[in-house]
Amino acid sequence: MIQKPKGTRDLLPDESYKWKEVENKIQKLFESYAFKEIRVPVFEHTELFLRGVGETTDVVQKEMYTFDDKGGRSITLRPEGTAGAVRAYLENGMGSNPSPTKIWYNMAMYRYENVQKGRLREFHQIGAELIGSESYLADVDVILMANNIFKILNIPNIKLNINSIGCPKCRAEYQKVLKEFIGKNLNEYCDTCKTRFDKNPMRILDCKEKKCKELNVGAPMMIDYLCDECKEHFEKVKQGLRENNINYEIDSTIVRGLDYYTKTVFEFVDEKSGLTVLGGGRYDGLVEEFGGPSTPAIGFATGVERLMEMYNEYNPDLKDKIPDIYILSMGQRANQKAFELSEKLRLEGYIVEKDIMERSFKSQMKYADKIMAKKLLVIGDNELDTNRAKIKNMQTGEEIDVDLELESIKNLL
Repeated sequence: MIQKPKGTRDLLPDESYKWKEVENKIQKLFESYAFKEIRVPVFEHTELFLRGVGETTDVVQKEMYTFDDKGGRSITLRPEGTAGAVRAYLENGMGSNPSPTKIWYNMAMYRYENVQKGRLREFHQIGAELIGSESYLADVDVILMANNIFKILNIPNIKLNINSIGCPKCRAEYQKVLKEFIGKNLNEYCDTCKTRFDKNPMRILDCKEKKCKELNVGAPMMIDYLCDECKEHFEKVKQGLRENNINYEIDSTIVRGLDYYTKTVFEFVDEKSGLTVLGGGRYDGLVEEFGGPSTPAIGFATGVERLMEMYNEYNPDLKDKIPDIYILSMGQRANQKAFELSEKLRLEGYIVEKDIMERSFKSQMKYADKIMAKKLLVIGDNELDTNRAKIKNMQTGEEIDVDLELESIKNLL
């Protein structure tokens, strides 16, 4: 038997309805903030991620699914959503629309990672991007929207951590100091960190190796080297969060795992497990990096798999939709009437089941009970001759006479 590839999973019907519930709630939330959905290709030219995500990141160095297509072009399955969304923004001239541009996505991503709980090679992210505003108000608005995801999903014990990683101007000064700190013990760092030392020493702070984490203890903090503009921006963000009653903690270790971030970065962390559930920040240089004009932007993404684990924990009573009615039919004439009524009811939005297995009367009754149909309508020759039938409430056992007409049946559903 052929099995699914390692690091992937099947989302079966007994779970998919929960995913749909969560996705629908988040979509409604995004739409209430005037965000609109975007869908981009599952694969892009590899250069997009090299330039956007950053050559010194774990994603690019270790995790991307990259291959040459039949034309010899280097292609990569998308490992994250922002680069493709910004490419689409530029390529399709969305910058000429009224600013800011607000877009969201719900897409599968691909990273070649060590498979473990909460980490798959095919995973899903829901994210949002706000392109075109440099104001701190955009930061506050996006963080508020992210915070509301946990409110509408009834997920408690979520902590917001924020930081500022400055702009290229103040970051250059900080990196000099950071390199002095790291350089003293560079030989003790992992090989990956050593390759990052000259190109992007801040990536070393994001290393997951235990030894490197220990060596990074006491490292200088970017927040202490912010230029006046970045410092003012960060202070206004913090003030905006306080004014909107959003609790936060400053975590100077947040640098995020992708190179395009600038100024505000943030993470929503599950206090119970200590795991990051949602992360994001500003990326004011990414549009320009892709060949567009200087354009500020901010966004975030959440991993759906991890989000669903928490949602299931705090929403155990969520039930899948069940049929509004099962139409039990006996005989060819009755089968045709069942088809007719089923199709009309389905087009009206009702969930309808009917016999397509040629089961006996008794077996159809058992099946209607197993699928927990709310109502049961029995049609046979007698019901067809009189144009009258009975609808049974499967919970109470109550039976009501009804005309075999669409409107009459709808009134009892």
